Amino acid sequence: MTVMNFDSIRCYNTEEMPVALERLSNEPQFMNLFKMLSPQSSTDELKKLLINYDNIYDFQKFIVNRFVKMIEKNTTEGVELTGLENIDKNRAVLYISNHRDIVLDAAFLCSQLVDNGVDTVEIGIGDNLLIYPWIEDFVRVNKSFIVRRSPGAKQMLETLQLLSAYIAHTIRDKNQSVWIAQREGRAKDADDRTQESLLKMFNMGGSSGGVVENLAALHICPLTISYEYDPCDYLKAKEFQQKRDNPGHLKSPEDDLLNMKTGLMGYKGRVVYKISPEISSELFDLQEKYPARNELFKAIAQLIDRKIHGNYTIYKVNMIAYDMLHTTERFHQSYSLREKIDFEKYMDKQIEKIDLEEKDMDFLKTKILEMYANPLKNKINAGVS
Repeated sequence: MTVMNFDSIRCYNTEEMPVALERLSNEPQFMNLFKMLSPQSSTDELKKLLINYDNIYDFQKFIVNRFVKMIEKNTTEGVELTGLENIDKNRAVLYISNHRDIVLDAAFLCSQLVDNGVDTVEIGIGDNLLIYPWIEDFVRVNKSFIVRRSPGAKQMLETLQLLSAYIAHTIRDKNQSVWIAQREGRAKDADDRTQESLLKMFNMGGSSGGVVENLAALHICPLTISYEYDPCDYLKAKEFQQKRDNPGHLKSPEDDLLNMKTGLMGYKGRVVYKISPEISSELFDLQEKYPARNELFKAIAQLIDRKIHGNYTIYKVNMIAYDMLHTTERFHQSYSLREKIDFEKYMDKQIEKIDLEEKDMDFLKTKILEMYANPLKNKINAGVS
């Protein structure tokens, strides 16, 4: 059996921490962020504190978690994790979740796990977000592994095989749980769908040769993330119009930075995470029903989607947006006229932030309504009222 070298993508180990933290301590941008935790401390004092950490658990608990808690306090009405009773805390699982925020989806999850005395997860992060070298140092010292997004046509298969093998190795050999988003990039319209290509990538790292056996060995637990408000909603609406007006439009690194900053610092309201039980037994049921390989992958993706959709937390803004988008009064008894007016004012305020020369107001409003209506629409279609 070929032994694969994961050094190019894996998170750092304890022995590599001192050098990585030393590099971070000399990065002005990182130190400015770090100073937010202790504004009264001098830069030298913060450097000494930083390089003093010699294990990942303490670094996450006392540095990263403190920063996440500060963001939670300042930008949310509280973050809640439910469904921990659905997992065996002594066995690693693969959390596949919908994707709302570039940075905080996994950060809030790890913070909640720490609060509940459960080990944090390794996190898959796209290399497109590693805009500065120090960001790669920081995420890799924080139990993140790198997902190479555009390695080139010749290297693509090799890159996917390496990633798949690493995830399987992490769960099977390290007994370390993993978080990964269900698709590449966020679903801009909140219509969350699992990419079949992701499941095919997972299958590459299996040792049994059978799709279901390979995926079942990863102990997949779908995870649902529900934000009451998406602080990046206006940026996503803007991108929809840019792509409509120019199909070749691509986000710049500056756009990614703005999305990260807005997602971190913008208001989110209430945030709820819900873990579904492991789906392994249902995978074997699907294998009986869909013997054709491509149909099986499609059915598995749809199964994960139903689990994620069925566990959405529905807020009043979702019901208001659904009724406004579809011109119905289906949920009007669940919210007041005042709440509807407040949501309309919220949308107007967000659209005002969009800096396009020719803003298509109706189009932008429709896109924001879709973002808030789609979780409710998908929950209804999943058969959960």
